[in-house]
Amino acid sequence: MFVEHPQRVALHNEIHARPFGGVQSPARCTCIAFHAGEELDTDVRDHFQGFCQRYSLTPPASDQKYYEAQCDGFSVIWERHAEFTVYVFKRQAAFDHPFDDPVINLIPQDWLEATPGQLLVGLHIAMDRDERSSDEVSRLFDHNGLTGSRVLGGTAMVWTDFRLHGDGFGRILIRDQGLEVLQAGRLIQRLKEIEVYRMMALLAFPLAHCATPKVSEIDTRLSSITAEMASKSHTDDEGTLQKLTDLAAQTEEMAASLNYRFSAARAYYRILQARLVELREERVEGLQTMTEFMERRLAPAMRTCQNIGDRLEVLSKRVARANNLLRTRVDILLEAQNRDLLASMDRRVKLQLRLQQTVEGLSVAAITYYAVGLLGYLFKALKDTGLPINDRVATGIAVPVVLAAIWISMRRIRKVLHREEG
Repeated sequence: MFVEHPQRVALHNEIHARPFGGVQSPARCTCIAFHAGEELDTDVRDHFQGFCQRYSLTPPASDQKYYEAQCDGFSVIWERHAEFTVYVFKRQAAFDHPFDDPVINLIPQDWLEATPGQLLVGLHIAMDRDERSSDEVSRLFDHNGLTGSRVLGGTAMVWTDFRLHGDGFGRILIRDQGLEVLQAGRLIQRLKEIEVYRMMALLAFPLAHCATPKVSEIDTRLSSITAEMASKSHTDDEGTLQKLTDLAAQTEEMAASLNYRFSAARAYYRILQARLVELREERVEGLQTMTEFMERRLAPAMRTCQNIGDRLEVLSKRVARANNLLRTRVDILLEAQNRDLLASMDRRVKLQLRLQQTVEGLSVAAITYYAVGLLGYLFKALKDTGLPINDRVATGIAVPVVLAAIWISMRRIRKVLHREEG
């Protein structure tokens, strides 16, 4: 009946793109995330297709970015993002110790070692209904300082220490206090995403640390150049312009290399904050909530990245303003030089005009002299033929007549030339 938009179905289903399945206590999950950009997309997909072949699973489609399947004794979730890939292995079975014999031990070692990208997140999540004392929970986390809270309206308790343990993995313990199956799945998904997006956001922090001294150096050099420009004794505008151009190139190069990472960090941080809000944390006496921990530890790192980005933007504008100021001064000097040059040319033209007029006067006199000389010969010839003529008198009378005729002719020629030039 209707002309359907070619992306209608895909856009409609996007809201269901990553549906984390339900989880029932007791259960354990291992989450690993690898930093693998779009250039590794083919390798990532081929690698996971190898996993599917081992367990006789139908692999995901070429445009599919989320996949969940049941294997022998565990289930697997595969998520492909623009910058990273997430693997979640879930196992719903009773256990004695939450973090002994994790689910990842069931995964073939050779397949894990060949995973494309660089490991960024390793996390064990255990969920059960056991009541444990504070000491027992502390022992599970090697007596590290804990953060914890009641979440989702008091239907669960969550503890973590945000530390890597001896196996290189972090740990999260969940006590099920009445979670629905799908609700438990969503809780594990949010906790997993908090850890992944926390690490992805922090990728910008080392870059900000490395950029800080370089930004300070550029700031100092710019202040020095600006002070040099303000000095009355400054004369080397060409050298200063070259310094500003080099400084602008360095600033733009640094901004171009950092802007994407900083923008991505802000986006990941906003997602992380949204996931923390979704937990609906309630304080447990003596424990810091995850939201408080993030605000105290992660927020300063994000503000540092924001500060470096803002400083680079301000520096870029300051360099541009200094460059424009110097160019304006150079243009004014050039205009003054051009004005002096035009005045000098005007004086030269006037001198040339006077010289030309002098030459024209001399030319009239010279032409008159030769013309009168020719007439003198003519008058002598006429006298010799017997005509009653005084050649000297005739020659004298011809001088003013010839002079006037030549002067009038030269004047007419000059007018015609001026008219053609106009």
